Amino acid sequence: MISTEDIIKIASFFSIIAHTPGRLRVRVNPKIKDSGGNITIADIENLPNKIEGIISIKINKVIASVTIMYDPKIFSPKLWEDLIKNQNIEELTQLINRLAKEVI
Repeated sequence: MISTEDIIKIASFFSIIAHTPGRLRVRVNPKIKDSGGNITIADIENLPNKIEGIISIKINKVIASVTIMYDPKIFSPKLWEDLIKNQNIEELTQLINRLAKEVI
């Protein structure tokens, strides 16, 4: 099971490639392999089943990128950018916890 803290930790390895409302594409720092803990790719890919507003997550291992499709009415584009920049984490944590479809 992935926690809100894990989501924030994972996001610290991301840098934004492209972002339009509803679609976020990020580059993944290879150091995530060393610091990712026990979080698996399956955990990340399963987030849409756990958090309302995340539509899909596609991981491209070859080019080390992740594309997140989301509902911009639920997650404002600014919140995603804040997550990547590690800002407004309390607001993000509250939102994620409120939108969790089950205990994450």
